[in-house]
Amino acid sequence: MIGVSFDSVADQKTFADNEGFPYVLLSDPDKAMGTAYDACRQEGEKYFEAGIPRRISYLISPDGKIAKAYDVENDGLDLDGHAAAVLADIQSAS
Repeated sequence: MIGVSFDSVADQKTFADNEGFPYVLLSDPDKAMGTAYDACRQEGEKYFEAGIPRRISYLISPDGKIAKAYDVENDGLDLDGHAAAVLADIQSAS
C-alpha cells in the first residue's frame, strides 16, 4: 500500500509519524501523480480552493494495471466503508 498527497515530504513524515502509518506515503507537491491518476479537483468541486486532492484508491493488479478505482466521495462511502470495500476486493481476487 502506498499513500500519496500534495503535502511536502516533511508534512508527510510528520503525519505518518503522528498516525503510526506502517506504509509508505509519497509527496506530490507538483501534482504530477495526482494529475495522472485523476486525483486533482476541478474548479467548482468541493475543496478545490484548498488544493485538497480527491480521495481515491486504486487496486493495482500484479501486471501493473488498474483493476478498480474507489472514489470515497462519489461512491458514498465513509473511510471505514471505503477500506472494507477495498479489502473485500483484494480478498476476492486472491
